[in-house]
Amino acid sequence: MPRYEYRCRTCDNTFELSRPMAESSAPAACPAGHENSVKLLSTVSVGGTAAAPAPRAGGGGGGGCCGGGCCS
Repeated sequence: MPRYEYRCRTCDNTFELSRPMAESSAPAACPAGHENSVKLLSTVSVGGTAAAPAPRAGGGGGGGCCGGGCCS
């Protein structure tokens, strides 16, 4: 279930809730019980490393945009 971040306009508290996507814009009470909150725009950060694929045995195949068929 997705997590959404909200900010209470009354106490300025920021909090997260897990709820279905269909309810993401529904009013959310802050932990202090205030009902006046706004959903924040969240950013997603994806990190990590990926290894390049290993060369195929026999060295065949080209690469690039056309697979080596028309590029010499």
